[in-house]
Amino acid sequence: MGSALLSQWVAGPESVTVVDPMASDLPEGVALVPDREKIASQRFDCIVAAVKPQLIDEVMPAYRENIAPGGYILSIAAGYSAGRLSRLMGDAPVVRTMPNLPAAIGRGVSGICPGPHASSDHLVHAEAFMRRAGSTITVDSEEKLDRVTAVAGSGPGYVFEIARAYAEAAMAQGFDEDEARDMVLGTMGGAVAMASEPSAPGLEELRNSVTSKGGTTAAGLDALNSDDGLSDRLHATLQAAYDRAVELR
Repeated sequence: MGSALLSQWVAGPESVTVVDPMASDLPEGVALVPDREKIASQRFDCIVAAVKPQLIDEVMPAYRENIAPGGYILSIAAGYSAGRLSRLMGDAPVVRTMPNLPAAIGRGVSGICPGPHASSDHLVHAEAFMRRAGSTITVDSEEKLDRVTAVAGSGPGYVFEIARAYAEAAMAQGFDEDEARDMVLGTMGGAVAMASEPSAPGLEELRNSVTSKGGTTAAGLDALNSDDGLSDRLHATLQAAYDRAVELR
């Protein structure tokens, strides 16, 4: 996820340095160093915690002295609370963010939550930083951020699975894989774009606008969700993801 965000962050005015012994092929203008010793004397206004949560305790404390006066930590590590990270970093200000995969193409949705000692200036910067990768939603608690994770952070996985099943069903109707993929993704993409228009009506109204009584869409929708099976499964999906996010935190 760090690499996906980096491709969008480089469009801003900041100078970006990446510490990674294995990285290669980074965007133009990014400074790459293999280890922390190469930047031991440097101070940064924002340090991004973009390591696996299980490595934070081992990796991040070395960077305490790299935080500039007035600087903060921006964490994209799921399952590691802002309070815990702040204590680990000597009570440094922390802002947590939970992006999702389409951030790689500038179409992500990122939840943002200010943590201990984070100022309004830190939050403003974090919001502007993450908006380069798509839209943002700022929440006032990590409990709410866990819910953003369930809806948006994990959401692309649900969408890909629905698209996969939809394409599989299209293939069962006699289309080849490419034809099914093109039809399904084109239909989903067009419907989402239409619903995203500023003047678009609500989702229920849009659904009704293509559903003639006794028509093909009505028959299909009756099979899809007449017993609320789809609705129930989606409720269960988000609850399961949220419960797991809480366990990880």
